[in-house]
Amino acid sequence: MNQVYLLMALAGGAGLSVQAAVNSRLSAGVGGQPLIAALISFLIGGLCLLAVALIQADWQSVGSNIAQQSWWRWLGGIIGAVFVFTSIFLAPKLGVSNTMFLFIIGQLAAGMAIDNFGWLQMPLRPVHWWKLAGMGVMLIGLALFMFGDRWLQHA
Repeated sequence: MNQVYLLMALAGGAGLSVQAAVNSRLSAGVGGQPLIAALISFLIGGLCLLAVALIQADWQSVGSNIAQQSWWRWLGGIIGAVFVFTSIFLAPKLGVSNTMFLFIIGQLAAGMAIDNFGWLQMPLRPVHWWKLAGMGVMLIGLALFMFGDRWLQHA
């Protein structure tokens, strides 16, 4: 596996935690309104993507392909908006690390299902027992991470 890809994934994960904290503070700064903070975040992100896409993208091939996309391929933006809003909303309530841990468990469970069944036209990658065992370890870790202070306080 390419080491650069691993580093990119780790940096992306770290970025999600930083984004949740930054956007939560933005929400506090705009009167405790996570929807407004999510909108501002998406507007700024959209403008940044537009600037880079204007320079880097091959716009010639987009026009002929864009109208041929299945309806469900447009859902990524909605899912992204829900994710950003949810992270803004939950980070101050659960803490950034607890929120991210729960997101990771949800991502792993959904990812395993998508891989195993080939949903959304993704290549089949069977889920083997060791992946399920790894998920079990993650769930135990989540329980300790979130409730260890209550469970082990008197130990």
